[in-house]
Amino acid sequence: MSAVDQAVPLPLQLPRPRAILFDWDNTLVDSWATIHHALNVVMAAMEKPRWSLEETKLRVRLSLRESFPIHFGDRWEAAQQIYLDAFRAIHLEQLRALPGRGDLLQNLAKAGFFLGVVSNKTGALLRREAERIGWAALFGSVVGAGDAASDKPDPAPVMLALEPSGVTVAEGVWFVGDTGVDILCARNSGCVPVLLGDGLLEEGSFRCEPQLVFSDGATLFDFVQGL
Repeated sequence: MSAVDQAVPLPLQLPRPRAILFDWDNTLVDSWATIHHALNVVMAAMEKPRWSLEETKLRVRLSLRESFPIHFGDRWEAAQQIYLDAFRAIHLEQLRALPGRGDLLQNLAKAGFFLGVVSNKTGALLRREAERIGWAALFGSVVGAGDAASDKPDPAPVMLALEPSGVTVAEGVWFVGDTGVDILCARNSGCVPVLLGDGLLEEGSFRCEPQLVFSDGATLFDFVQGL
């Protein structure tokens, strides 16, 4: 896959975005180890089979309030509390930025783009991570699960994240993520769906395709600056 793969036909002249929203986990930071640990604490407590790391990466897409009722039925709220307790205990110490993402955000902020985060990570935990990693001041909004009426892929958190910007999706907003849920959320909310990461565009992995694909943050920045 080339650095920029136009997954669907683009307009003859793609407009420069006025705002860029990012997913968090595995788009900007690597927190899979923490998510995997917390999930398996829950699985053990609920007497369910533990997941492999690969299974965690494939299955974790929705917010806790969307996914846990599926996995744990009427015990989902108890499972959620166990997960949150296990996650809180280690997430800040294990938090790691993905390569080049700090530079990407700094460069986009300096160039004058409104930046925001829309994640299915619980809002309070998400904002603690943004503070800990030193990026909170770069974002005009940080929206997590439970902050809006519904979570991704519903458009509600996107609209909430855009409120401080004064920008509407009609004026040009990119949504940058790493999973099909992010791409679907972008499509649902009228944003340009952008996939960021290596080797993620696998056949059959997306219900709807991204409009742009970038293998790394430097390539994304160069492209958007050229618009």
